[in-house]
Amino acid sequence: MKVNLSAAIFAMVISLGTVTVSAKDCAGVSLPDQVQLDSSKLALNGLGLRQATAFKVNVYVAALYVASPSGDANAIVGASTPKQLVLSFVRDVSAADLNKAWDEGFENNNAKEQLPALHDRIAKFKATMADMKKGQRLTFVHKPGAGIQVDVNGAAKGTIEGDDFARALLSIWLGPKPPNPGVKTGLLGGACG
Repeated sequence: MKVNLSAAIFAMVISLGTVTVSAKDCAGVSLPDQVQLDSSKLALNGLGLRQATAFKVNVYVAALYVASPSGDANAIVGASTPKQLVLSFVRDVSAADLNKAWDEGFENNNAKEQLPALHDRIAKFKATMADMKKGQRLTFVHKPGAGIQVDVNGAAKGTIEGDDFARALLSIWLGPKPPNPGVKTGLLGGACG
């Protein structure tokens, strides 16, 4: 029996294609449509491009993974379900610049009376930062009841306790004054960039 080699290769390619994970792209960064977090599968809610300065310099691509995708920022921030935010850097950024951005983000997107209760935990969070190189990633995992686990380029750096801290951190990107409007639009399912 003669086997048609091209038909066999085509069938193999098709069968392999069914097991690959879909991915979305933004600014040259590709991220999967889903991630596994312990026993939970989280879906990609959106990708947002963080740009800085008046020259719109690309800094990182943010990917938000949630249990139930939504275009409602308040619903996402307030949900008591696991979440994961991944920042994929497209340029080098110093730890000092990151920490300055965190300070601005917390101040711009959280009530002033809330900040004193978060002060020590913000300091602990900032202490986990490192200089980030192009191609490296920061990952923030919200596990309800436990707080935010910080991972710097594949290395676990600690957990910042409290769901209130998790909400305050996510509000940096999903609050009323995100670092740039496009990053919030993208994370809520709009166009990246």
